[in-house]
Amino acid sequence: MLNYFKQATEQLKRENRYREFVNISRICGEFPRAINNKNGKKITVWCSNDYLGMGQNPAAIDEAVKALKCYGVGSGGTRNISGTNFPLTELEQEVADLHRKEAALVFVSGYVANDATIQTLAKIIPNLIIFSDEKNHASIISGIRNSKLEKHIFRHNDIADLEKLLAQHSKSQPKIIITESVFSMDGDFGKISEIVDLAKKYSALTYVDEVHGVGLYGKSGAGLCEELGLANEVDIIQGTFAKAFGTIGGYIAGKSEIIDAIRSIASGFIFTTSLPPVVAAATISNIRHLKKSEIEREEMKKNVARLKSQLKKSGIKIAENNSHIVSVKIGDAAKAKAISQRLLDEFNIYVQHINFPTVARGDERLRITVTPLHSEGMIVELVKSLTICL
Repeated sequence: MLNYFKQATEQLKRENRYREFVNISRICGEFPRAINNKNGKKITVWCSNDYLGMGQNPAAIDEAVKALKCYGVGSGGTRNISGTNFPLTELEQEVADLHRKEAALVFVSGYVANDATIQTLAKIIPNLIIFSDEKNHASIISGIRNSKLEKHIFRHNDIADLEKLLAQHSKSQPKIIITESVFSMDGDFGKISEIVDLAKKYSALTYVDEVHGVGLYGKSGAGLCEELGLANEVDIIQGTFAKAFGTIGGYIAGKSEIIDAIRSIASGFIFTTSLPPVVAAATISNIRHLKKSEIEREEMKKNVARLKSQLKKSGIKIAENNSHIVSVKIGDAAKAKAISQRLLDEFNIYVQHINFPTVARGDERLRITVTPLHSEGMIVELVKSLTICL
């Protein structure tokens, strides 16, 4: 029987898809610096989802320490069995307020939030039909597959194709349109405004994944929906704490009737140990900070513009977008992996290569994330090193 496992990994290696994790130690107070535990050298991290460096926010660390001493390490159980703690309920109120929604529900991860919520919709709404962007995240795809609902996948950001599919069904037929606000690989924005209009026209619910938008867009960091003035028009907003908010966990926000039903039925919520108070306390601190402070967002935008400009001047091809995502197109799995490894080994720069199935075959790339804490010198060093390696 072990041969099946060996064959599976060997196949991945032949296709240059075998995942080898880079073991690092982040240095608190020195982000984006870390230690490469393979050789003990200090490296610069250019692929962290800690977009604003809030994972090392001193105020959040202080709140985490207080919660740790007050409540201990873990949560003690599922939400139904002793795992509903005060910081966690306070966090849900904070998220609801962030998105100007009636209620919110916290999950252990953004992946679980999508997977559990979408498949639960099938138990709540009879004969629901899902319309999903073809480039939606794996967690959305998993939720749709597990729901066993009728689905229609529309071409990426193609509103005409979406309307064509919607028009094939009666307005009385329950429907939901699912998209992302910021698509994480190419960094383009979802057509939220157009989708909201179509949802009204065809009597559909709307579901927007704001994982790569929350903390980064909008005056209070509530995401692209807030920036576009459309938060009130979206029925379910899904997000994460694991990126711009610097901790871990996921959530949904919406009307109280929606949240209460999902809270009561979703297996991925009911049967999972809840987030520890220490995580909830740190997350609250970071959300409250980013609601008031735009400094981190503005500095990140400046650095993103600076890096994109220097890459283009150096003749390095990147995905065209107006977001914070910087994708260097490679188009070959073995080459992408080799470049990533060389950057780490020779230049102490950590940029993770992205291969199939995260992106399509032939669309392999290096995905670079820029933070407010990357210096001009770091940017110059990265572009110079990339020019050599490419």
